[in-house]
Amino acid sequence: MRLTLRADGEAAIALVWDRCLYPEQWSQWAPQIRRVDCESTTLDAGVTGTVFGVVPNLGATFEVVEFDPGNHRWMWDVVAGPVKMRLEHSSVERLGGGTSTTLLADGPVAAVLTYAPVARISLESLVRPTSLR
Repeated sequence: MRLTLRADGEAAIALVWDRCLYPEQWSQWAPQIRRVDCESTTLDAGVTGTVFGVVPNLGATFEVVEFDPGNHRWMWDVVAGPVKMRLEHSSVERLGGGTSTTLLADGPVAAVLTYAPVARISLESLVRPTSLR
């Protein structure tokens, strides 16, 4: 199943991109993420790591499969047990200021539908001038 989610907010695109670029910042705007162990301090194609959520010591591995900083776009594969999802993030500057960000989630129906509500909350937080926490 493929599902597209979008959020618009007042945060400048530079701030939104910065929040995505540094995995250590993901937990500040994505409530489902508690911490990230990553081989690099910044995203790039081929970077791998593990995201940890609310269940201690239960992580999902990831690999960044596409990275396009010029277009504020990146894609990663996330694997948790037998479930694999491909998540594509892109952001654009809105006319008049702020940012519009989009997430395309592709994976098993149950996984995508379960992830969608928390992903929407994360996207809305991502484009706020101040973070969720």
